[in-house]
Amino acid sequence: MFDFDATLPLMAVQFLVLTFVLNAVFYKPLTKVLDERDNYVRKNEIDSREKLSKAEQIVKEYEKQIAQARRESQVILEKAQAEAKEIIAQKTAEAQKQVQAEREKAAQEIQQQKAAALTSLEQEVDVLSRQILEKLLGPELVKS
Repeated sequence: MFDFDATLPLMAVQFLVLTFVLNAVFYKPLTKVLDERDNYVRKNEIDSREKLSKAEQIVKEYEKQIAQARRESQVILEKAQAEAKEIIAQKTAEAQKQVQAEREKAAQEIQQQKAAALTSLEQEVDVLSRQILEKLLGPELVKS
């Protein structure tokens, strides 16, 4: 089967030389490239995880700020609505007072005009009664 002559050591030497040459020419550069690629992928994965973590923290912070701003705007809106209701109530009260004052003033004017009209009517009634009496009884019998 096997002949242990001079070709066996020569084949062993060829195998070892081929192994060293393949190792130096092919395997070492290939493993170097694979290691560099693996390191690059790991580094990018670590960087991306860090960036993702930072982005999540930033998103949480922004969400907190948005929630706080919404609460503050709600408080401001409620205050503005309360102030508006107060202003409406004040203006309504002032308008009611003004209307009441104008009503009272109009009522007083009506009373004054009524009194003046009654006085005027009484004078006219007196004058007319005198004229009627003078016509009926004569001017000599009617006393002034």
